[in-house]
Amino acid sequence: MEQLKEIAVLVQTAPDQQISLTDPDARSMATSGKGTGVVGYNVQTAVDARHYLIVAHEVTNVGNDRGQLASMAQQAQTAMGRKDLEVVADRGYFKGEEILACQSAGMTPFVPKPLTSSSKAEGRFGKQDFVYVAEDNTYRCPAGERLTSRFASVEDGMTLHVYWTSACQECALKAKCTTGKERRIKRWEHEGVLENMQKRLDQAPEKMTVRRQTVEHPFGTIKAWMGSTHFLTKTPGRVSTEMSLHVLAYNLKRVMKVLGVVPLMTAMQA
Repeated sequence: MEQLKEIAVLVQTAPDQQISLTDPDARSMATSGKGTGVVGYNVQTAVDARHYLIVAHEVTNVGNDRGQLASMAQQAQTAMGRKDLEVVADRGYFKGEEILACQSAGMTPFVPKPLTSSSKAEGRFGKQDFVYVAEDNTYRCPAGERLTSRFASVEDGMTLHVYWTSACQECALKAKCTTGKERRIKRWEHEGVLENMQKRLDQAPEKMTVRRQTVEHPFGTIKAWMGSTHFLTKTPGRVSTEMSLHVLAYNLKRVMKVLGVVPLMTAMQA
């Protein structure tokens, strides 16, 4: 217990309150079970949807994917020599700044928004129940009232405009909307980028099926080859090298399957 108390002090003084005694750079990675995790590294890949080749990959010790979208997409642009890529990712990659960065770089992102509304979970109206009216920069609530822009604030480096109406006190739907004095809606200054992306997703729901068939395919294959075990090395440099060897072997076998052995050898000698 005395040793654990000493370690607890070290954990609290660490920048991210984590210490790995096996590998100092490894970090806790969230798993599917609630409140569970595994200590290790986060492997990111960008896979082309035609031949399932891994065009870019990276090993990080960040425990989530929210800040990885633009970086991996730009690496894929460089590797494929194309700017006009369609970038398809799951909900874990949803972050406004990352999506905006992809669009600014000439790409078309498809990332569904996480369903994390506390109001919706508690049986009240969610933000998606409020309709933005671009013509007069207002929101229309489920009761038909207009929420006007009152002020702007900066949160986590993002400029947010706050909307509300004074009609909430007498509204018959107030109990289904908010527990406060009035319902407030926050809108990011680049919210239109996210709304346009959602429209694209609504018109092309098959994109998520393509994502599962594309990026999960190499992961499943490589894990099967590894024997569903852990990395054999430690520290980011060594783990990155180990993963690069897996990716190289996977891509070589894929190209052999697509082109054939002789055409591949000919291309390598050219």
